[in-house]
Amino acid sequence: MTATEILYDPYDYAIDADPYPVWKRLRDEAPLYYNEQYDFWALSRFGDVHSAHLDHETFSSAHGTVIEMMTDEPGESSLMIFMDPPAHNQLRKLVSRAFTPRRVNRLEGRIRQLCAGYLDPHLGADGFDYVADFGARLPVMVISSLLGIPEEDQDWLREMSDLMLHREPGETGPSPEAVAAVGDLLSYWQDHIDRRRAEPVEDIMSELVHSEMELGDGTTRPLDDGELHSFIGLLSAAGNETVARLLGFAATTLARNPDQREHLVEDASLIPNAVEELLRYEAPSPIQARWVTRDVELHDVVVPRGSKITLLTGSAGRDDREFDEPDRFDVNRRIERHLSFGYGVHYCLGASLARLEGRVALEETLRRFPVWDIDEDALEMVHTSTVRGYARVPIGL
Repeated sequence: MTATEILYDPYDYAIDADPYPVWKRLRDEAPLYYNEQYDFWALSRFGDVHSAHLDHETFSSAHGTVIEMMTDEPGESSLMIFMDPPAHNQLRKLVSRAFTPRRVNRLEGRIRQLCAGYLDPHLGADGFDYVADFGARLPVMVISSLLGIPEEDQDWLREMSDLMLHREPGETGPSPEAVAAVGDLLSYWQDHIDRRRAEPVEDIMSELVHSEMELGDGTTRPLDDGELHSFIGLLSAAGNETVARLLGFAATTLARNPDQREHLVEDASLIPNAVEELLRYEAPSPIQARWVTRDVELHDVVVPRGSKITLLTGSAGRDDREFDEPDRFDVNRRIERHLSFGYGVHYCLGASLARLEGRVALEETLRRFPVWDIDEDALEMVHTSTVRGYARVPIGL
């Protein structure tokens, strides 16, 4: 591969704050990019990212899907996102029970109630932090309702989730605080697993504890504790983080595009499409890693078997080969597809719930606060190698 002056570093805070100029250069000048420092390749165009998501045999998840967590040999993880079919499909079939259309739709009233509880206290105020006071609190309450987590524990779970994913500048591995958070969460979940094993109640955790997984030979077995920890941890952390970042992007993007916000105030039927446009425009999970299982030619270069490769979903959403004027936010845009929930066998199980939370949150926000501004200097980003978005978004009313 020819030398290039482009630098894409997923751990660089400055790039993470605004990755779009770098991603555009990647798409235009180096659609297959190699980072020598961290030894990974990157695909940035929509078509390439889409194709790679569909080809799980070449682009495997079994070695991990986070660059710094990848291993040379397939891991023994019981985490579904770190698996390929058929093992992945067996577990996915089981956990998909948590997100049936009926179960998700039943949550709308509860989500609306939660939104009112978080937003109403700010009526008549000068402003509040849209993420810290609302966007980060709503999804943890929704997921906790599904799992049956006591309300008094939910702020702590949010804090543990943030600690677990945080990366310090220049560091690729977890901090001591992140390691400690994982240990605390394992102990917490084990306590709840043991309780539900002894006394099941009507929640997703009890269903998982007492469910049977169908194996390839037609037999069944219960989930072991490691699999239960993986399921519950994934539902809790992934559901909390991505929706919180989506809502933070909603607040900032609509403030920066007041004409588009006005369209939504005047016609709430546009809000579901606005959620899709937000997901395209600012993907909360903009990078997924894969392991290359065979020599594969991409853009006239052979990527060797055993390479790490990143699929830049966030870049794909701004690709002018797929979207007209991709850097323009347009709530009336006709979006036939985007990749912000992934694609193929690893398509996000919680996509329907995330869409519901996004729609209801925007409806309830705009009903109360049709206009707001943001203090750009007071915005604070979260810093992880997988999730992108704001930890704090102070808004003025």
